[in-house]
Amino acid sequence: MKNSNKNSTFVLWLTGLSGSGKTTIAQNLKNKLEQEIKNIHHLDGDEVRAKAKIPLGFTAADRDKNIKLAIDLAKEYQQNNINIIASFISPYTHHRNWGRKSLDNYMEIFIDSPLEICQQRDPKGLYQKALKDEIKNFTGISDPYEKPLNPELHIQTHIASIEKCVDQIYKHLKNNSWI
Repeated sequence: MKNSNKNSTFVLWLTGLSGSGKTTIAQNLKNKLEQEIKNIHHLDGDEVRAKAKIPLGFTAADRDKNIKLAIDLAKEYQQNNINIIASFISPYTHHRNWGRKSLDNYMEIFIDSPLEICQQRDPKGLYQKALKDEIKNFTGISDPYEKPLNPELHIQTHIASIEKCVDQIYKHLKNNSWI
């Protein structure tokens, strides 16, 4: 994590299992940051899939394409002076390393929750489908999630409320002069 200039744009990369709370935290954090930063965008998988105009599944190759597209979009936003909160499972270490190497002022935030809790939260029923083998290569079930070894922040959503998780990120940004 480097941010030598408070006026530079940043990319907060939220990674974690499906159902860990990435999107909810990203949306709440964006709302909180908008009070201080007007040029902020939440980048998520739905936006990337819409721009890709190709169906992306759960294979390793499709995941790679999805993350490369997300990084390219984040770069575009940064070039237009827009800060990014990106919420992507990004299950492989090399995905997050691509972001770290490609994006300025990149901060990796591990949104962590045990698989059992993520399965209970499962708003789209994806874990149930994966357990029934209706979805192949699903992260946490039939495909691995490589937990980040050195994220700038490790947020545990099964221990703290969404508000406390958002505050933890916000305070980290403040204490490190990112905002």
